[in-house]
Amino acid sequence: MSPYAHPRLTPRRRAVLDVLRASPDHPTASEVYDRVRETAPGIGAATVYRTLGMLVSTGQALELNLGDGVSARYDANVTRHDHLVCERCGRAVDVDLGVPAALVDAVTRTTSFTITGYDLQVRGLCPHCQASPGTGHPDPGHLEKEH
Repeated sequence: MSPYAHPRLTPRRRAVLDVLRASPDHPTASEVYDRVRETAPGIGAATVYRTLGMLVSTGQALELNLGDGVSARYDANVTRHDHLVCERCGRAVDVDLGVPAALVDAVTRTTSFTITGYDLQVRGLCPHCQASPGTGHPDPGHLEKEH
């Protein structure tokens, strides 16, 4: 199958894609599973995980690996964009920074790489984590409430 061939979206696959498209955050596979069970209670975890893999392989979703052993997060916004990533709670926010073409050209010249794309992650602390001392977050549900 070509990487962008779209297999038939069964009702369960559609439910997973709909959850991703409706998510203002960038949920983990486990979070997608919890959310999709609200509309498709009989769906199994394996189906959700396989569907996420299929959506990524067919270009219908992005898998974000934000580092530091954090679970992969998923994004239905497949247009070119970058992310701000909170180093404490793992929250990722879409941002369109638009790296200047001169910088991309300079990287090409200095490395001899042919650049086919890039994924920029700017790391720091989100406003909630800045206001909260310690390593944890006082309100783990802040990721869903905020958007």
